[in-house]
Amino acid sequence: MTTFVQPPCAPLTRYVIQLLRFSILFASWGVFCAPAPGAEEPNKSRHVVIVVWDGMRPDFVSEQNTPALWKLAREGVTFRNHHAVYPSATMVNGTAMVTGVYPGRNGITANHVYRPDIDPHHAVDVELLPVVNKGDDLSGGKYISVPTVAELVQRAGGGTVIAAAKTVGLLLDRKAGTNSGAKRSLTLFAGKSLPADLLSSISEKLGPFPSAHLQQDIWTTKALIDVLWKDGLPALSVLWLGEPDLTQHESAPGAPAALAAIKSADENLAAVLAALDQGNARGTTDVFVVSDHGFSTIERSIDLRKILNDAGFTAKTEFTDEPKPGDIMLAGNGGCVLFYVTGHDEKIIRRLVEFLQQSDFAGVIFTKHPMEGTFSLDQAKIANDRSPDVVMSFRWKDQKNQFGVSGMIDADWQRAAGQGTHAT
Repeated sequence: MTTFVQPPCAPLTRYVIQLLRFSILFASWGVFCAPAPGAEEPNKSRHVVIVVWDGMRPDFVSEQNTPALWKLAREGVTFRNHHAVYPSATMVNGTAMVTGVYPGRNGITANHVYRPDIDPHHAVDVELLPVVNKGDDLSGGKYISVPTVAELVQRAGGGTVIAAAKTVGLLLDRKAGTNSGAKRSLTLFAGKSLPADLLSSISEKLGPFPSAHLQQDIWTTKALIDVLWKDGLPALSVLWLGEPDLTQHESAPGAPAALAAIKSADENLAAVLAALDQGNARGTTDVFVVSDHGFSTIERSIDLRKILNDAGFTAKTEFTDEPKPGDIMLAGNGGCVLFYVTGHDEKIIRRLVEFLQQSDFAGVIFTKHPMEGTFSLDQAKIANDRSPDVVMSFRWKDQKNQFGVSGMIDADWQRAAGQGTHAT
């Protein structure tokens, strides 16, 4: 067995996905290039299992908090130099994990974006099924502009299983069940599935998808082990746990409820490892344990729409009428905000940037076009033809929260002070 344990503050970005593809190409299926005549056939019995702990910080990994992960890390290899792509949010990093390219290239640059071709009135959640389907319709199937690793495995005839307690699972493999050459391709995401009829067999065994966060992870883990692996391990499996992210959003890093969520995630990992042991598959399985982003505690919730409107801008989070030139759509993403200026008026964009630079809540600011005191969207690897005009990260401090955990941040209007957030 080869075990890869990555620091939970960061996702499986391009370097690790290249390792995964290397493993697939040379250790498992040998299907991405034809071997030379007389070459030894690759071992087709190997498997790759990726387990994601959403929002897990590395400083909470300990023998007490996470005994299964702690033990696994000492049996395998720990990657110490990885970091989330920007912005450090679930949908962004989930897509980066499975494509191996930066957000500006794969097309998923934030959890919430304004796409007037999809919805002219609101920012959209990039992973929701209607949004994904419309994005694919508009782009000829290129909503995510490059193939995911699941698609590559399927094209090569390998089976894939995605089991996610959160909606991000759809982005990991939105084409499951459509590749006739694949042995088996299944996607489970937040109690929904592709193919759609897969869900009935899971619900029959486990009951409906629960509403409580920890139970959702347990249900999804059991679905993977007891149903999706029933007929054997596919070439690639991904288990995406919603914890500790969901509980940390409602409480804060280090809160008793958040520590219980971490413990629950560790128990789900232990269940996966036990299932591999019972199937005599540990010796032929490469296990990756990763996280998509870290977490901070909100010091202040910033009502940016009110602040901008009081300063003479026309800032909105919803267009009830046809937007006028100069109107600004705000897309809040927790630790950062995306600004879309109708008509891309340079004077308004400059005035907006200068206003933000003089505030006491703005951190790093990125702009589509060069501007004094800002970085470019291209430097953050989030530039493409649908980019916002301005992206602002809120200011972060290394002060401790009420539970003695470092990391305080101002954040957008969607959550209250004292709760947890990220995406900065």
